[in-house]
Amino acid sequence: MTHPDFTILYVDNPPASSSFYKGLLGVEPVEASPTFSLFILNNGMKLGLWSRHAVEPKAAAAGGGGELAFRVANDADVAETHAAWKAKGLAILQEPTVMEFGRTFTAADPDGHRLRVYAFSG
Repeated sequence: MTHPDFTILYVDNPPASSSFYKGLLGVEPVEASPTFSLFILNNGMKLGLWSRHAVEPKAAAAGGGGELAFRVANDADVAETHAAWKAKGLAILQEPTVMEFGRTFTAADPDGHRLRVYAFSG
């Protein structure tokens, strides 16, 4: 059985979203066009940003229906990432808090896709 290794987010404006994720992730896209951008991250994960106006079949939902989760080493890294993302102007949907799995906060990208940072404490 194969396992997923590629996440695609449907976005309103791929070049603008590509610029956002380039700044957030600190990597250049390996592919960029008016309708699609592709990032290959250091851990091997691929992140695609596809125009929600061009995807076939048409997407039924926009941002906010799922999350990209970013695991960090500890609670201090959660606080540091929160401060950095807030300084970059990201919309913070949930301030740092403790949940059953550990310390976390949630932000949103320009299309409303949720970005969760967490330090696992299990």
